[in-house]
Amino acid sequence: MKSELSATPDRQTVTPQGQLVQTLIDGVKVRLAVTHPDERGDLCEVYSTAWDFDDGPMVYAYFASIRPGQTKGWVKHLLQTDRLFMAVGSFRVALYDDRPDSPTYQKLNVLYFSDRKRGLVRIPAGVFHAVQNVGHVDASFINHPTRAYNHAQPDKYRLPLDTPLIPFSFAPTLGG
Repeated sequence: MKSELSATPDRQTVTPQGQLVQTLIDGVKVRLAVTHPDERGDLCEVYSTAWDFDDGPMVYAYFASIRPGQTKGWVKHLLQTDRLFMAVGSFRVALYDDRPDSPTYQKLNVLYFSDRKRGLVRIPAGVFHAVQNVGHVDASFINHPTRAYNHAQPDKYRLPLDTPLIPFSFAPTLGG
């Protein structure tokens, strides 16, 4: 018997080998981290120049946390590339290409990370990004931008989370 409810089928998000199906915004890179557990605890590498992940200098790093259900963003930089390492908690990272000369202009990417899927994300200048904690405890990440923070003239350009300029909604995700 055919149902009268109109259901939408799931779409493929990963290959059988676990690789993302979505095409990333030009210049965005993702490197999933490997966690090495033993009887003493865990070790997880955050960043190494040996990975050839990014050729920008390592000049500055900071640690940030996000409360459950909260979002940091939308923000873009004109001068620096961000390199976010999603360390602890559950994250939804939304990226929007605002570079008119980019081959992926106006493309949106949404990425997920957690304690079981840590990763490093390279976000080039000109790409708006926002990080949402979709878990029930504080989530923490480390940023290694290619430029040190300039307190007198921050390289940060913001849009409100509910901007109509980016086709994405940060609907509540806790408890659902």
